Amino acid sequence: MPVRPATARDADFLRSILWEAYNWNGEHRFTAEELAADPRAASYVDGWPRGGDFGVVAETDAGEPIGAAWARYLPEDRPGYGFVAADVPELTLGVLSAHRRLGHGRTLMEALIRAAAEQPRPVARLSLSVEDGNPAAYLYTSLGFVRAGREGGSDTMVLRVPCRG
Repeated sequence: MPVRPATARDADFLRSILWEAYNWNGEHRFTAEELAADPRAASYVDGWPRGGDFGVVAETDAGEPIGAAWARYLPEDRPGYGFVAADVPELTLGVLSAHRRLGHGRTLMEALIRAAAEQPRPVARLSLSVEDGNPAAYLYTSLGFVRAGREGGSDTMVLRVPCRG
């Protein structure tokens, strides 16, 4: 499965993947309009890309995007749900429902972690938020993420990004 860097042309696709990530359990708990109106949710995609943002998009062999993982620095006064510190980018991962449970999430996460280490100013840590019951928690743990906090029914997890080399 080809994986490429996310670009400004991917902004709408990232919005759709954000919706997929928020509705990970197959229920339509949130609409796209609700996510756009929620400052914390919208912070993951509004103005994509800004300086320091990085991400990857997975595509089919025919070039159709099927998933994405991206990270961005969020300020302390406008945090996302997995906020740890202003110098720790929060990541978002999502795969279209028809392509889940095929290893694409792991491929995307591994590519994003490599991209973090290869940034002009290498990223030391990544953070995320994962709801109770979300099977992606197993993926995150297997990649080395550890629980760093809790908010409501979600864990905040952090990964120390391996040094490039």
